Amino acid sequence: MARKFLYKGMEADEAKKLSMEDFIKLVPTKSRRTLQRMSIQVKKFLEKYRKHLAKSPGKPYKTHVREMVIIPEMIGERLAVYNGKEYVEFTIGPEMLGHRLGEYSITIKQVRHSGPGVGATRGSKAVELK
Repeated sequence: MARKFLYKGMEADEAKKLSMEDFIKLVPTKSRRTLQRMSIQVKKFLEKYRKHLAKSPGKPYKTHVREMVIIPEMIGERLAVYNGKEYVEFTIGPEMLGHRLGEYSITIKQVRHSGPGVGATRGSKAVELK
């Protein structure tokens, strides 16, 4: 049997129906403070996001606002968040509520080093060549 995700005791459908005021009471302190203060950046994001949904619901919404807190009305929608080089596209799930968009668009890439080549170090010059 598949396990259902619960957010603070609510299923995804119930959480999606929450008003902004009710959701603010449930999120952690830092996210609550961000949403209560509603900076200009957050207000603009929500305004443009809602216009985009009304205009073209199938397309992902592209944004640079990595600090935006994921709210219930975003569940099931596609977003593309800029990581400094490209847009990383993902679908918002109920387990992402209260987190920030930037957490899902990683800005750094893991470095994979190979073995040292000829001329890389002084010790590698001692290797005999056939």
